[in-house]
Amino acid sequence: MAASGESQTVSEYIVHHLSNLTYGKLPAGYERYDGSIVGDGGVWTMAHGGVEASAMGFTAIHVDSMLWSIGLGIIFCRLFRSVAKKASSGVPSGLVNAVEMIVGFVDGTVKDTFHGHNKLIAPLALTIFVWVFLMNLMDLIPVDLIPSTLMLLGVDYQKIVPSTDPNITMGMAVGVFILMLYYSIKVKGFGFVKELTLNPFNHWIFIPVNLFMEVVGLLAKPFSLGLRLFGNMYAGEMIFILIAALFSAGIAWMAPAGLLQIGWAIFHILVITLQAFIFMVLTIVYLSMAHEDH
Repeated sequence: MAASGESQTVSEYIVHHLSNLTYGKLPAGYERYDGSIVGDGGVWTMAHGGVEASAMGFTAIHVDSMLWSIGLGIIFCRLFRSVAKKASSGVPSGLVNAVEMIVGFVDGTVKDTFHGHNKLIAPLALTIFVWVFLMNLMDLIPVDLIPSTLMLLGVDYQKIVPSTDPNITMGMAVGVFILMLYYSIKVKGFGFVKELTLNPFNHWIFIPVNLFMEVVGLLAKPFSLGLRLFGNMYAGEMIFILIAALFSAGIAWMAPAGLLQIGWAIFHILVITLQAFIFMVLTIVYLSMAHEDH
């Protein structure tokens, strides 16, 4: 547990670790945690806890999720660019070999799953797989290491796993959804409207029923895409926090020190890889469906 966590209950410890570093605008007249009252016009500030973050409403930005996700995206781009510059016709080794294996794996998955012709799909699939994997990989860092270090610098809240934030996962899912709509209209044209209104019952009298079912099915895709990733990663992060809370509360007699963390971390390596793969495959499948007529 963090050094400051000695005065915390287990519940407070868990809530603290699940709180984002949030920046936004508090409304006028709002009473803050220290008893001060926000003046006229409101104030843009960092939230102190989940209650203040909720009061900020749609103006709230999860600063930690944004910085970690963008930072990991930059690491991915720079790493793969440097490897691409080193690639040659000879036998690859080390990092070059690992990256080529990832690229070959993603390329093979796209060829097996996507049945249209679109040069965007393979780079998009590679980006999604590696980016989501890197975000998930942050879950293996000890839960107190970075938050405790940043608390010494005056940063009270820090969530370092962007995929445990539904704003990040749903934002990615909405991006995929926009691409689905774009290619459905571009490839199918008016056929997309017919698909929504005359499927599965091919008669004009069933248009309202068809439209309702097809729209619900269409909207379910981004929700299933984003919420599946969020739910699995949030649950994994919660288990790490609970294990840390158990040991800090003096219940380490349940197992040798660190055994539970190590065991769950080993299992979680499979989980984080699988979730990145599922997000990538579902994206390819949904975009393939956008390119195909019934």
